Parts: sequence; C-alpha cells; structure tokens
Amino acid sequence: MRLTEATAQTPTGTAEKTELLPPLRARDAAGVAADVLLPVLAQGVIVRRPSAMSLAERTGWDRRGVERVRALRDRYGPGPLPLTVRGRSYALVLDPDDAERVLADTPEPFHPAAREKRGALAQFQPHGVLVSSGPQREQRRRFVEEVLETAQPLHGMADRFTSVVRQEAAELLAGADRSGQLVWDEFDAAWWRIVRRLVLGDAARDDTTLTAQLGTLRQAANWSLLSPRRRRLRSAFLARVRSYVARPQPGSLAERVAAVDAPAGTDRAGQIPHWLFAYDAAGMAAGRALALLATHPDEADRARAEALEGQPDTPRTLPYLRGCALESVRLWPTTPLILRESTEETSWEGGKLPAGCVLAVYTPYLHRAEPAAPYQDIFAPQQWTGETGRAARGNPALLPFSSGPAGCPGENLVLLTVSTLLAALLERHRYSLASHPQLRPAAPVPAALDHFALRFRVHPAGRGTDTD
Repeated sequence: MRLTEATAQTPTGTAEKTELLPPLRARDAAGVAADVLLPVLAQGVIVRRPSAMSLAERTGWDRRGVERVRALRDRYGPGPLPLTVRGRSYALVLDPDDAERVLADTPEPFHPAAREKRGALAQFQPHGVLVSSGPQREQRRRFVEEVLETAQPLHGMADRFTSVVRQEAAELLAGADRSGQLVWDEFDAAWWRIVRRLVLGDAARDDTTLTAQLGTLRQAANWSLLSPRRRRLRSAFLARVRSYVARPQPGSLAERVAAVDAPAGTDRAGQIPHWLFAYDAAGMAAGRALALLATHPDEADRARAEALEGQPDTPRTLPYLRGCALESVRLWPTTPLILRESTEETSWEGGKLPAGCVLAVYTPYLHRAEPAAPYQDIFAPQQWTGETGRAARGNPALLPFSSGPAGCPGENLVLLTVSTLLAALLERHRYSLASHPQLRPAAPVPAALDHFALRFRVHPAGRGTDTD
C-alpha cells in the first residue's frame, strides 16, 4: 500500500493536516471483537486451552474470523482498520504490503513490546528479547542469534540434535508399535523430552517439574495484565533454568549460552524461557504436519522418499519435510495475531494512526484468503521448495515465523528439529488419522485443528495405507 504525506496541499497552496483514519463502525468493530479477537484470546495466546481448541474446531470459529476480515476488506478497502477496545487504540492490518512495512520497520516505529505482550511474557521471561527495548534489546537479540545460529540451516550442534531427536523418536515408535496407535499425550511427552535435551541437556530429559512450572506461568500469562505476577513460582522456575546453565551439559544450547560472551545486562540464561515457549508451538506444528501427511498420501509418499534418502543419522536440511512444517504453521498459525505498538504517529493511505496504536496482523486471513492464492486452503508443501519456495518466502502475506528484525531467530533450528522428527517417524511407518474425519485430501483443509485430540493408527511400512 502506498504511504501518503503527513500533509496535503489545499487549492490555495496552504498545508492541511491529514486526519486520523476513521474508526470502524460500532457494529463492525463488535464483529471483529467477536470473530477475531475473542477466539484468539479464548484459545490461549501464550498456552492453548484444550476446551477452547475443541470448541473452535467444532464451531468453525476460526473460519468465521477469516470471513469476517474478508468482508471488512471488501467494505472498507485494504486498511489498516482502526478500532478501540476498552479504551485502547488498535488497527487491523489487512494488506500484505502493510504487514511487511510493520514487520520490517521494527522496532521503530513499530515496537514488538506492546503493553499486552509485556504483561504476558513478564510472567516467565521478564528479560526476554521480545519485551526488551533500546540498546538492551539489540544486545540480547545479537546474543540470541549467535547462540541459535539464526542464519544457518543446520546448527553447529546439528549432529548432536539429530541424534537426540532420533533416539526419542525410536522410543516413541516402540510404544506405538506395541499399541498400534499414537495419541497426542504420548507425542507431546516425547516432544518435550527432545526439547529439554536440546535446550538444557540430557540431565533435563525427565525434568517434567520444569515443564510444569513453565506451563503454570504460561497459563497466568494468558491473562496478560489482568493476572497477578506469580513471582515465587517464576523465581523457582528461573532458578531451575539457571542451574542448567551453571552446569552446562555438552551438546546443549545451555552449553552455548554459558560459552558465548555478552555484555552485562543481557541475562543470557534469561533468554532460554522463550526458546522453551517457542518450542511448544513447534510441537503443535509437528503433530499437525503428521496429521496432514497421514491424510494426503501423495505428499506422504514424497516426504517418506526424502526421509529415506542419504544417511538418516546425518543432519540433513530435508527441504520437503521443512515445507510440511511450514505448511502446518501457515494453515494453522501458532501466532494468529502479530502485534506491534507504534512509538509515533504514522501515516497511511487515507490518514494517520496515533502513537501508541497497536497494529494487529491477523495471520489466518493472510495465510488463508486471497493474499495466499493460489494455495489458500490446500496443503501445499511444494510451495516452499525450489524456485517456488523463493516465491513463497518472498510473499509478504506468508508469515509462518513472522519476519523482519523481530522475526523468529530460531526458525532454522525449529525446522531442523521438526523435519528430523518427521523423517524418523516416516521412514518405517505409515499413519492413518483416527481423529478429525474432516481432514481429507479432497476437501479444503479446515480452519482449525485441535491438536490435543490427535490420534493416529500406526502401521509398519508396507502394511496399511495413509488413508484407511
């Protein structure tokens, strides 16, 4: 979208101040609150609520949000669309170019540490990059990028990480072979064992207390500014995290945290809670990607062929399986609202937005409606590979890991972990989805998928099919 000047010239040649963009009509603002904001808040911004996830899937709540935004764009144009919620100024970003501008111009004038985000994340990561400002934010971001090796498709510890993922996948599959099925709770438990070993080391493999502490703090964080601080629990959780950095395990991110120099005030160990938080969303994406492959046989065959190429125990980029992970997040964004708070008045086509306005990028609309054409409601991992992949990554509407200076610094590490796990699961096994009958190759991919309810039938390779 083109930007307008802050002033316009009248016929007499005098400058005339551009007005603020007009707010949505009350009825339309109420529709945004009901069909866009409420489902996101109900399902849980920081940690998902099982009952709300089930409700969203059964009622098509998320689909209504996409349709609501589509109707608003038809009525008002590409926006941004201002509205006021409880006295707070918001603007819904509808246009991919506007989304690109907001994310690229971070942290000034669009800062990632919106008040709502600070209130939520302070529950368990008070010194994290996303809630930091000024020079501290810059130094913390540089430190995080060095530890996570943001620009590298394969982390320097990829050999160790691959081994950990495959060990835990083998244990998970041993149980699935005995029972003939794989359910979410088993998958999630294995995923967290992987995460704790990668981030904190083998000594943390069975530290479910740490994960439970984080879960309780994240539940409080769901209420952002409305929830009192759980200071005692937060202190206990952070002390537990710091203990792993104080005695770093070889081949873990904690070892890198302890070894990488950083200026005073970086709070190196204090960056770890966000990695644990982000890895939870990656587990959701991995489970949903397996559900997509279990119901799309052609894509499953291609994914299995890639998994069987080369040496399985050697770190691999696995581009098609990475595409499956990216599609999982595109179709079911783990961050449905990307928030940026303006630090100054900003100009847009048709008017201005005030300083302190929260710009909300609603990713389900960008990922599913016209901006995502031609794939929209289709499972299309191929759009992330080869020449097509460059086009998908250049499309400002597709934001599976956000973008810009505040984009996810762990994207490559997450994709390495998820693709390696999917490869290990697919090499010698086939899956059929025993839950979610609405997910099938001939139908549009549903707008919501309750990962808590995922249940697979597991077949040794060569027996069963992906769709039986």
